[in-house]
Amino acid sequence: MSGLAQGDIIRTMQTSESTSAVAISGAVERIVYADEQNQYTVLKLTEDGTGQLHTVVGNLVGLTPGERIRVEGRWEQHKKFGRQLRVEHYQVIAPATLDGIEKYLGSGMIDGIGPVLAKRLVKEFGEQILDLIEQDPKRLFEVEGIGRKKQRQIVEAYGRQRGIREVMVFLQGHGVSSALAARIFKHYGPGAISVVRTHPYQLASEVDGIGFKTADRIASQMGIDPSSPERAKAGLLYMLGEMTGEGHTCYPLRPLQEEVTRALEIELPVVEQVTPELAASGEIVIERELEGEPVYTAALHEAEKGVAERLAALARHPPPQLKPVNRSALREPLRLTEQQQRAVELAALSKVAIITGGPGVGKTTVVRCIVPVLEESGRRVALACPTGRAAKRLSESTGQPASTIHRLLKYEPARRQFAFDEHSPLPYDAVIIDEASMLDIALTRDLLRAMRPSASLILVGDADQLPAVGPGDVLRNLVQCGRFPVAHLEQIFRQAERSLIIWNAHRINHGEFPVLKVKDGEDQDFYFIEKEEPDEVLRTVLDLCGRRIPAKFHLDPVRDIQVITPMHRGEVGVENLNAELRARLNPSGAEIGRGRSTYGAGDKVMQIRNNYDKEVYNGDIGVVALINRIDGYLTVRYEGRDVNYTMDELDELAPAYAISVHKSQGSEYPAVVLPLVTQHYVMLQRNLLYTAVTRAKRLLVIVGSRRALGTAVRNDRMRRRYSFLAERIEALIG
Repeated sequence: MSGLAQGDIIRTMQTSESTSAVAISGAVERIVYADEQNQYTVLKLTEDGTGQLHTVVGNLVGLTPGERIRVEGRWEQHKKFGRQLRVEHYQVIAPATLDGIEKYLGSGMIDGIGPVLAKRLVKEFGEQILDLIEQDPKRLFEVEGIGRKKQRQIVEAYGRQRGIREVMVFLQGHGVSSALAARIFKHYGPGAISVVRTHPYQLASEVDGIGFKTADRIASQMGIDPSSPERAKAGLLYMLGEMTGEGHTCYPLRPLQEEVTRALEIELPVVEQVTPELAASGEIVIERELEGEPVYTAALHEAEKGVAERLAALARHPPPQLKPVNRSALREPLRLTEQQQRAVELAALSKVAIITGGPGVGKTTVVRCIVPVLEESGRRVALACPTGRAAKRLSESTGQPASTIHRLLKYEPARRQFAFDEHSPLPYDAVIIDEASMLDIALTRDLLRAMRPSASLILVGDADQLPAVGPGDVLRNLVQCGRFPVAHLEQIFRQAERSLIIWNAHRINHGEFPVLKVKDGEDQDFYFIEKEEPDEVLRTVLDLCGRRIPAKFHLDPVRDIQVITPMHRGEVGVENLNAELRARLNPSGAEIGRGRSTYGAGDKVMQIRNNYDKEVYNGDIGVVALINRIDGYLTVRYEGRDVNYTMDELDELAPAYAISVHKSQGSEYPAVVLPLVTQHYVMLQRNLLYTAVTRAKRLLVIVGSRRALGTAVRNDRMRRRYSFLAERIEALIG
């Protein structure tokens, strides 16, 4: 926004206050700021009756000075800009006075009319001018200075403004917030009313921020039959999306249909009727010949088949011809064990190789050795990881350049595609992927698509960790299919043996209860604080993060300490922990956003979906460095790089003082605090506990009950992820 002083951008934490909802009516005095991209607007409103001038902020589309509006919202006290009303709903009322009409027409928002012509129009036609423009526009010729071109310009511009108002009034009248209404109008324009009336479920697939539940609520307002085929189709696609959100690449047909009937409370025959229609349209794929007749989205079906086919193509290509590996050279200076030497040889001589093992067994050392072995034979090598944090750590530990897979493939925002693909392959003869347990099926497909058939793929990771956040269980599937060589590293290095974190991680992975105490005088990096009740656990976690750990270990409570928890709900779930930790660690600050998507300066946040344009990806953690409430955006600092988010992009972020175990994958933190209570029973699994423990680099503190800890150690049942990747590979390679 031009003309703003540097001080108008708020970089420090300030207080804000809100009260109960209020409604006021008045005339728009002036527009202070309006962002056409996200419809965030700051305006001055003269209240009816009192004449008071108020600052109003929020998603307000197409307003002009002189118009009268009725706004509903909540008062906020901004430290710099004072009292202002944040709008939740608004309604446009036609200007009531000649002065208001003149101001409205002369505001510049209607092409062809300036202040001088507005005065003439009001003088000539009085209060009837607005109706006249719409119903009898030929009479405009009666005013001096209006010819045929000017008249057409005025009528068209007025029609556009009226269209915006009609759409907003219609949507808000059917329970749609002003923010969502602005998104719908931005996507569909004047045709929004028609789409919402006739095809409300389209919104879920076409408008960012609107899911099935919101579209279903709007459809109900429109009077759509709850048992309509349109609703059943949208519900099945929604439920399939929910299943892929849980990590499945597909889901058995009958259980999927039954889930839809339960969620939508409709009859099974309605769902059965629309299923083949969705398959015929290509929106889903049903593999009738596979067990359970799995149902895929079209994109995931293509991805799973593509991964299997490309891995088979790699495996069929002749292996690289390399010089014999010099075993004596490998012993110094890295002093490789026999297991590690075999892993280096296997990786160097295979087209597709897997190196797996737990913490402290020397996987990184093997990677450090593989690179020069390959390079000495003239092969160009690339190192990459699924996340930025993992890539940075790999580069630091190996001394070799490493990047995220997304950066390796070079995403091009203009084309919304990767620069490297089957038509323009990567210029490397070998690609090494670390933290390969985090590979989901789509990213694996993109990677393999960009590799030459002559290239080699080396996957390094811990197959016993939780699988990727996204759909698929690629690393475990590739190990299970038995068609690729696998090097299992098991020997713990002496230096790692001194870490109780690493020692206990291996004990947990083997189903053994962790050692909770060390001998007197020995350093300790693993602590267990026994608390039975969730409220006791919560108080202890807050005290650990806010006082005890920073004081004893000199760690920053926001940057260095990460709370990881198995559940989202409950007293020590992600949601409540984030609220409590924020209140303890960052209690005040200038805020921006709406509802749960509200953030303040200094807040710890996580990107929760891939954004290729911004080059930030699911799981990246940063800190809010800047709040700009005037222009309506905030800035998050990720590893020294600043990224801006407008108001309509805030749903890409989530608080990150506490995160789920799944979201912690691929990252390491100086200190981890892990609450573990029996109320987490459904999530008390060995691989989940193992993953959480291995996220801690210098310090791990488990707070909870021995019973919960024991349950997690004993429970080696893994929640199955439906996928047929292993079967497809077996069928192709034989």
